[in-house]
Amino acid sequence: MDSGNRLLRWASGIMLALGTGHLVLLTLVAWEDITGWVDRGMWAAVPLAVTDSGADQTVESLQNELTFWAGPGGFAVPLILLGYLTWHLARRGMTMPAGFGWGLAAWCFVGGVLLVPSPYFAGIVSGALIILAGRKEDRSRAACGRETDPA
Repeated sequence: MDSGNRLLRWASGIMLALGTGHLVLLTLVAWEDITGWVDRGMWAAVPLAVTDSGADQTVESLQNELTFWAGPGGFAVPLILLGYLTWHLARRGMTMPAGFGWGLAAWCFVGGVLLVPSPYFAGIVSGALIILAGRKEDRSRAACGRETDPA
């Protein structure tokens, strides 16, 4: 396995750990809210009842919405999917475009600054690894192009 694939595997491992850890931690902290969704039906996670500027919202309904947006409606599931995609592409010898790494690093930096202390900053490492792997791939393609170019 070349170093670009190794970097992508580390990046995907970090993303998978962050996303899965977030969902597991949320499940432990908000177990009653999550089991309430099962009792009332999944549509009860964020009811679509229209109210007058939130006047009828209770602490319980706000906690319910917070649990939804912190869990399945938040960043954890897309981060797990991106981590799996990165792992899959690395296994096939393909790299992620460096733009994904820049986007992930910027998103995690802003999230980490807004929510200190948080593990968001670990996502910056994952983004940086994707950037490095993408640049190594670009350099190796350029080197291969120079070797095969008769000019």
